[in-house]
Amino acid sequence: MEDDLFEPILPSSGSSELRQSRYLSKVQNRNLYLATFGAVLGPLSFGFVLGFSSPAISDLKNAEDPNLRLDKETASWFGSIVTIGAAAGGILGGWMVDRVGRKLSLMLCAFPFVFGFAVIISAQNVWMMLGGRVLTGLASGVTSLVVPVYISETSHSRLRGALGSCVQLMVVTGILGAYIAGMLMGWRWLAVLCSIPPVLMLMFMCLMPETPQYLINKKRQTEAMAALRFLRGPNVDHEWEYLQIEVDSLKMADFREPAIYKPFITGILLMFFQQASGINAIMFYADMIFEEANFENSSLASVIVGLVQVAFTAVAALIMDRAGRKLLLLLSGVVMAVSTGLFGVYFRISVVNMNNSSGLMSPEGPAEGPTDPLAWLALLSMGLFIAGFAIGWGPIPWLLMSEIFPLRARGVASGVCVVTNWGCAFLVTKVFHQLLDLLTSYGTFWLFAAFCGLNVLFTVLCVPETRGKTLEQIESYFQQGSERGRLCDTIQ
Repeated sequence: MEDDLFEPILPSSGSSELRQSRYLSKVQNRNLYLATFGAVLGPLSFGFVLGFSSPAISDLKNAEDPNLRLDKETASWFGSIVTIGAAAGGILGGWMVDRVGRKLSLMLCAFPFVFGFAVIISAQNVWMMLGGRVLTGLASGVTSLVVPVYISETSHSRLRGALGSCVQLMVVTGILGAYIAGMLMGWRWLAVLCSIPPVLMLMFMCLMPETPQYLINKKRQTEAMAALRFLRGPNVDHEWEYLQIEVDSLKMADFREPAIYKPFITGILLMFFQQASGINAIMFYADMIFEEANFENSSLASVIVGLVQVAFTAVAALIMDRAGRKLLLLLSGVVMAVSTGLFGVYFRISVVNMNNSSGLMSPEGPAEGPTDPLAWLALLSMGLFIAGFAIGWGPIPWLLMSEIFPLRARGVASGVCVVTNWGCAFLVTKVFHQLLDLLTSYGTFWLFAAFCGLNVLFTVLCVPETRGKTLEQIESYFQQGSERGRLCDTIQ
């Protein structure tokens, strides 16, 4: 690859220096936004994967073909098995991101996405549908690891928060898209629609560069300089000097270093608390939850919730680099704790007031009769929860994962975090029905509220503020520590 492969074309020599400077600024920002857009087509794809289950389960519960009909048990597997594939994708992605690169890893994800949906489209039995869900989950796991790393390594500190938040924004956009499309088309045509974003991602990423950090680490200096100029413009001397710092390969002994084990433990706990809030159980079974809350149009209620999620995720992206990560996490945790508590109150009142109610998603199904006059409380609680999650605990754990790990540990540590995230997501979604039977519907949501309260405490004690800091400054924070960092050590 030549030096000027990605170098922007400058205006004519007659332009003033000021006009040239403004032009170069627009060009470098444009190129950075293009690279980010190509990458976040991956999260859009796995947003469609996550959102697909809710309308599809509603259709397949009443499928005419008995080989495709979902009962309570198979519906729970249909919703949760994607997380098993995603956990495997985290392991695979942790290996791929350091071996074949960020760009190629992302491009290769398109194939299991498309093939998985093709299997679902042509499914003749439940096993084929579950197999397709595993494949799309595998691609989702790799994508959820690679895209935050790609964005953090291509963006500069002033925009890293906003661009990193676009990952979650595209996920929730995909979920909303699946909800809306599920109201208009059957599950097979919905699967066809879901296979389009990964194809676009493959085509778009062919035109984007690899990250300079990866190329430097692989001793591909010429390509690294060309990629950096594409992303930043010609004036890259300071950043180029930093990237030239030699990076050794990761060894097991390195996990004794504070710069490795502190962010490693922090990242794992961030992923655990994100899933312990119950987000994936709520999103996978949104239609069924609203059916049990006696909404006459549960699909429309799910779309409204999806719109709330997209709106507040967009707000988070806009204010991320102003408000800071930590403040948003605290606000998010408090709102989620309150909203899940209210959800529990709603179902508790329903149980008391309705003699024929045996709990959410009971074998007998939702209660008969007119819409519950308190159903607005369920919608309000769901909306608050999604808004709270979208503004903090949705995008920020993924952003922090891409920020806090040193380059030599980024692949392995990110892989473990992704496996933790999707492994916890599987446990929560798979045992959701069992929790409802064991703790009742209101007890289950109060359990989620307790975990949301714990994540507030964790944020106060252990999560660093990374706003406006370069990746090397963040590494130095963990290496040298601080008063709050030492407090975190005692907890860890």
